[in-house]
Amino acid sequence: MSDILTSSKARNLDLKIQTLGPFFRVTGKNADTGAEVGRAEGVVRPWFGRGLVLHLDTIRLTKETLVMDKSLLGVGLYVGAVAIRHGYDCGCRTAQLLAIYDSDLYHSKLVRFYRRIGFEEVKEVSGSSIGDMADMLVWGGVGTRMDANIHHLLVKWSKVFLKSVTQ
Repeated sequence: MSDILTSSKARNLDLKIQTLGPFFRVTGKNADTGAEVGRAEGVVRPWFGRGLVLHLDTIRLTKETLVMDKSLLGVGLYVGAVAIRHGYDCGCRTAQLLAIYDSDLYHSKLVRFYRRIGFEEVKEVSGSSIGDMADMLVWGGVGTRMDANIHHLLVKWSKVFLKSVTQ
């Protein structure tokens, strides 16, 4: 976690995590202005046959990120990395999310973004079957359910954070 936080400070991004029981919130703020630029919220919960799972409920980035030197991918990656590391520290092996379906274009960009980070598509939640109802209740909408192995994510992206720290 310290590598992620050190690297983010070098990029003018102040990251904080708050927890309340199994719930968490990661906020990223522009270190100069104090304005919130990104947020991730979720919960660490038990899942049948999988142990603890990191449920990533909300990941939001603001337009303030456009003013910063780094791209949306950069801020999103840092906010998400703190959430993923929190899941790892809590004993989670898997991270789950729903790439929400707002429009064809936006949905395809989200799926591509999460695939690039290291998530894999599990199933489409469309609301057209009884099995989708449970997912819709848990996730609050329709979209593409995606999972990632937390250890693999940390190994894949640790190089980015370590490189930033040593520069």
